[in-house]
Amino acid sequence: MSNFKIQLLILIAVFIVPILAVAAKAEAVTALLRRLDSKRSSASVQEAAAKAVLERLLPTHIHSFDFKIVSQDACGGHSCFMLNNYNLSSRHGPEIQVKGTTAVEIASGLHWYLKYWCGAHVSWDKTGGAQLASIPSPGSLPRVRDEGLKIQRPVPWNYYQNVVTSSYSFVWWDWERWQKEIDWMALQGINLPLAFTGQESIWQKVFMDFNISKEDLNDFFGGPAFLAWARMGNLHAWGGPLSQNWLDQQLVLQKQILSRMLELGMTPVLPSFSGNVPATLKKVYPSANITRLGEWNTVDGDTRWCCTYLLDPSDPLFVEIGTAFVRRQVEEYGDVTDIYNCDTFNENTPPTNDTAYISSLGAAVYKAMSKGDKDAVWLMQGWLFYSDSAFWKPPQMKALLHSVPFGKMIVLDLFADVKPIWKTSSQFYGTPYIWCLLHNFGGNIEMYGILDAISSGPVDARTSENSTMVGVGMCMEGIEHNPVVYELTSEMAFRSEKVQVQDWLKIYSRRRYGNAVPQVEAAWDILHQTIYNCTDGIADHNTDFIVKLPDWDPSPNHISNISKQNQKQSFILLDKKRRVLLQKTSSNLPQAHLWYSTQEVVNALRLFLDTGNEFSGSLTYRYDLVDLTRQVLSKLANKVYLDAVTAYQRRDVKAYSHHSQNFVQLIMDIDELLASDDNFLLGTWLESAKNLAANPTEMQQYEWNARTQVTMWFDNTKTNQSRLHDYANKFWSGLLKSYYLPRASTYLGLLSKSLRDNEDFKLEEWRREWIAFSNNWQAGTELYRVKAKGDALAISKALYEKYFVRAK
Repeated sequence: MSNFKIQLLILIAVFIVPILAVAAKAEAVTALLRRLDSKRSSASVQEAAAKAVLERLLPTHIHSFDFKIVSQDACGGHSCFMLNNYNLSSRHGPEIQVKGTTAVEIASGLHWYLKYWCGAHVSWDKTGGAQLASIPSPGSLPRVRDEGLKIQRPVPWNYYQNVVTSSYSFVWWDWERWQKEIDWMALQGINLPLAFTGQESIWQKVFMDFNISKEDLNDFFGGPAFLAWARMGNLHAWGGPLSQNWLDQQLVLQKQILSRMLELGMTPVLPSFSGNVPATLKKVYPSANITRLGEWNTVDGDTRWCCTYLLDPSDPLFVEIGTAFVRRQVEEYGDVTDIYNCDTFNENTPPTNDTAYISSLGAAVYKAMSKGDKDAVWLMQGWLFYSDSAFWKPPQMKALLHSVPFGKMIVLDLFADVKPIWKTSSQFYGTPYIWCLLHNFGGNIEMYGILDAISSGPVDARTSENSTMVGVGMCMEGIEHNPVVYELTSEMAFRSEKVQVQDWLKIYSRRRYGNAVPQVEAAWDILHQTIYNCTDGIADHNTDFIVKLPDWDPSPNHISNISKQNQKQSFILLDKKRRVLLQKTSSNLPQAHLWYSTQEVVNALRLFLDTGNEFSGSLTYRYDLVDLTRQVLSKLANKVYLDAVTAYQRRDVKAYSHHSQNFVQLIMDIDELLASDDNFLLGTWLESAKNLAANPTEMQQYEWNARTQVTMWFDNTKTNQSRLHDYANKFWSGLLKSYYLPRASTYLGLLSKSLRDNEDFKLEEWRREWIAFSNNWQAGTELYRVKAKGDALAISKALYEKYFVRAK
């Protein structure tokens, strides 16, 4: 072969083939986008839906805006929104025209205009709600520049939800609350949301076709607050059974949710089959290849709740059931999507690392989808590649990711804000992926974030060599907290360049409170450098001692005798399953997660308090003030608790008494603070659960589910707490006073007794007493406040004076 031909072949291999491969991948995604676009509602329906969002948000300005759907050709072949002045002289007609390729783009454009021309702010109700007072009256809206503004999405999708958000946050919602959420989603530009509500009703119909009775499913479905983990095969029956009323009610709700999503031009993501099956299926199909999985976080492997059954993907029955489920959804909802979520082996390790098996598994999952919907695309959470990285090495990852045709799988880089997998997996080995923020675990109330990573991470991923990134996503386990984090993340779906966070925060604080105040801007600058600058790589999960009082004997002789195995159990075990509990230090004392200077954040609180009178009546300011004061005091409580433990170890009775009393007092003071804002109340969570009940039996069950999820979470014995106790902990007034305060008082009281009597701490006695109390509390029915009491600013000022001025 001549040198010229050899050089030509090398040229083709090095340059031409990769270019063709990239082009083919781009075309696959483009073809998917075209198919999804063909499923959207008509332009008139979408325009009306966007108008309805405006009417619910800002009814006074319903005639001030003109909305119009345009083709992607008008946006250079991309999704976009455009803002222009409306060329009519009438003072009572439209002033601003918003065009967009879908109703979501129109709503995003409206939100952009309200933010950056009118200084407005839209937040969840539970984080202060919307600040709209800065919007001028109709007829006086600010004009955009003459040439207008056009913003194209740099990537097609803005994804939303974690598969467990449905249990941690959405579980007790009715249609009124869902309607608000979908409006919020549209304004944030979310166009690819999970739609998991009501799937148990579909599963009931499917399994009945496979000769499984309704009664058999009582042992399969979890209770309302634990459905997410029953769906994933982590547990079964816990908190159940589900009543027919619940199943029917949730199916109706799902149809309302899907209808509104479709009206707004969103692409809902529906569930699919992962192999999780009822135990009875093994009896009905005795020859089927069904295996029992290992236990998932039960105390002692109790088979009443653990060790679910998995139908092997190699079995023909797998495809039959998976196909039936997808088809049943199409029958119920219509042809509403081509994207289906499936998370096989989420926190459950496959039985073998054989790549051929893993590839066949993936192919079977996809086959079940595609037989039900010929255009199906598999959307998969990439969490397993992080949480079980010891198993998912490159060969295993490739086997799963390449088990389906290109363009038929999209991966969520679920934890990209902290541990981006795209960087270490060659862009998921060529598979399209969405850069995601995980951020929150268990719906914990904790001020936390990495704003700099959010402002640059999606841009770095998109502009990296051979990038296969196709979206930005928000995958928090629980919502309604840290609004600054989610507003910035949602904006990154529209931004082609990195954001200068310090400048962005100045605008954010002005919008959030409706006014520019130097002290508040300075406070946010501090928060940016401290609370919202967690760079230690730890998956933050609130481990403050008020809500995570450890189950341990702090005696020095006991600590020194803890076996290595017990240390692993206490401090490391649950980290594998996205649970960072307590850090272990050289002093052998546990430490709650702390990544910033507490004194600097105290200074930020002082700046907030100094401007309190200027924001009188601002719900957004009140929420942030209460949250920041809670954050500061909870970190102080951590120090006080450790001071008490240290005094106990030194046998210093006087010092121990002083610090333990201060710890208890801090709990009471924080509870009073939280009671001053409607958004930090236990009562609203419990009442929303009971309001969905159709009869007293359901009411009792739903309340137990609601109470249990935020406390013990999972099963326990008389002397062993649930391994997930406090995982979904909340700083809520009512919960602190009735649950965490008695726990702290009992535990510290028993330590005090052991000091006075000069005897060993009776750890098992403490466990027995506390678990009995917790079980009774979970089964309780006492009422809690649903309306705030007290002046938040006055309480916060008094607590600041008490703990940071007079205490010096």
